[in-house]
Amino acid sequence: MDREERVERLLEAAFMVIDPLPRQVPAGSEGQYFAVEDFWLREPQIGALRRKFCSLLLKLNCYFDLDVLLLGREGFVRNPTPEELLSWIADPDSSLNILLPSQDSLITLFSGDVCMTVYHPSDAVLKLLQSLAAAEGLFLWQPPDSPGAADDPIP
Repeated sequence: MDREERVERLLEAAFMVIDPLPRQVPAGSEGQYFAVEDFWLREPQIGALRRKFCSLLLKLNCYFDLDVLLLGREGFVRNPTPEELLSWIADPDSSLNILLPSQDSLITLFSGDVCMTVYHPSDAVLKLLQSLAAAEGLFLWQPPDSPGAADDPIP
């Protein structure tokens, strides 16, 4: 199975998000989620958030190979240099698919999002991401609409 087929298969798996918020904001809740999200999507906030994502991924890359595809560019890159990864992630208009081949896991980061999505995280990846997200001031949780999700999101 090639990498593109693997990505398509993993996109159907259970997923979690790495997010600035500790859980999903319920529809119709009080507060101003959309105004805050819009604020986060503008500079300098989006740059700071994407640097946190890059730092987390670089730390993860110390433990696992990363096969990174910058969407709109041809081919995956195995373990891009830290500078290359930062340049891709720092661009708020970029979208990436990041395979962890040995763990059969996928991380996505899309332009216009304030979170990364982790599909089919192995136990090793999940345990590591919990620590890495916390170190970056981020949260890892499972949305209720994830296949196989429990009734309550995982904190």
